[in-house]
Amino acid sequence: MTSVTATKRSGPDDPHGGCSGRDGQGGQGGRPPRFWRPEPPGPPPRGKAFGDRAAWFLVLPALIPILILSVGPLLYGIALAFTDAQSGRTRSTQWIGTLNFQDLLHDTLFWDSFRIGLVWAVGVTVPQFLLALGLALLLNQNLRLRWLARALAIVPWAMPEVVVGIMWRLVYNPDAGILNETIRDLGLGDGRDWLTGLATALPAVILVGIWAGMPQTTVALLAGLQNTPRELHEAAALDGAGAWRRFRTVTWPAIKPIALAISALNLIWNFNSFALVYVLTSGGPGGRTRLPMLFAYEEAFRYGQFGYAAAMGCVMVAVISVLLALYLVGRLRGGEDR
Repeated sequence: MTSVTATKRSGPDDPHGGCSGRDGQGGQGGRPPRFWRPEPPGPPPRGKAFGDRAAWFLVLPALIPILILSVGPLLYGIALAFTDAQSGRTRSTQWIGTLNFQDLLHDTLFWDSFRIGLVWAVGVTVPQFLLALGLALLLNQNLRLRWLARALAIVPWAMPEVVVGIMWRLVYNPDAGILNETIRDLGLGDGRDWLTGLATALPAVILVGIWAGMPQTTVALLAGLQNTPRELHEAAALDGAGAWRRFRTVTWPAIKPIALAISALNLIWNFNSFALVYVLTSGGPGGRTRLPMLFAYEEAFRYGQFGYAAAMGCVMVAVISVLLALYLVGRLRGGEDR
């Protein structure tokens, strides 16, 4: 009796003593037998490995210039910051550790330039975004000659910064500049020297920065506006939503990722500005427009303090890295919320 029961519970074809399930798997409901173990993964197919190597070969033409022209100089500059490197062929370079950074902590001129750089970056980025947003909303409307307005809006973006700086120097010229001539024609005074005045130099340069960088922001926001479905605006209008409510509930959520991205990039780009301010004022008058990049440039190529200038560059790289980290953390948290 016992042998018959055992035979019923485990057939002759079941080596593990369990009922054979579907698809040849032991156990009930297709579950594997009790002592079943998965097979270890084998080597990847030759085709996949070859595809991975081919992908790296395709990336190398773009990766090698980045390593040579960006990563290499960055690492060399970081190493240079810990030395007393100066101009002169016969001068030897010594390793001095963190002495340059210690001197930098007590350099009031550098921290003044750092403060000016923050004022410049924020003073350019915020109005630039607001004006670009208004212009993008206008260019998104169904207007006559809209194509011409869009083409003219990107003209400043197509001009090199050196050309922009020279052009605005002519505009700000105290004797024959169009700005002072307009002021005189309107009877508002005799004008002033905008780029050499202690109170007007930085605002004048900020105005040029806004004008020069606004087209890039406009194009990015306009692309976001054009990707917003019109059906959403029509549905909101049918529900009785006004222009401001449609912007707040439909337009802004659609372009918010683009707005945050372009604002973060503009802030970093403006903080690193060099050519435009150098052509306009060269950091004057009295250092009122001396941005951190200008200060580091003068230390390196006017006074020959390469190690000290490299330490300034390291500080600026650290600040930019913090800004990038904050932006990326905000983007990741926004993605999780969605």
